[in-house]
Amino acid sequence: MKIVELKLTRIGNSRGIRIPAELIEEYNLSSGIVLDLRAQEIGLRGKTSKKKLSWQETARQIASSDEDWSSWEQMSDGLAGE
Repeated sequence: MKIVELKLTRIGNSRGIRIPAELIEEYNLSSGIVLDLRAQEIGLRGKTSKKKLSWQETARQIASSDEDWSSWEQMSDGLAGE
């Protein structure tokens, strides 16, 4: 494990760190950073953007799967008067 020491920099009333450009590129941090708060440390990782599927894409994926959904058709929706 590589350890890099960074200095805190004043940013308004807050403090921040400057991450060297080569680390931003190497760890894919350019789209954002997620702070992982742990017991005795803070982890940084790149923000991954998960593409949301459209309703059509979701229905296509469900239809193409081999799962048996027939039991869902028999389930009650919990509404009275059925």
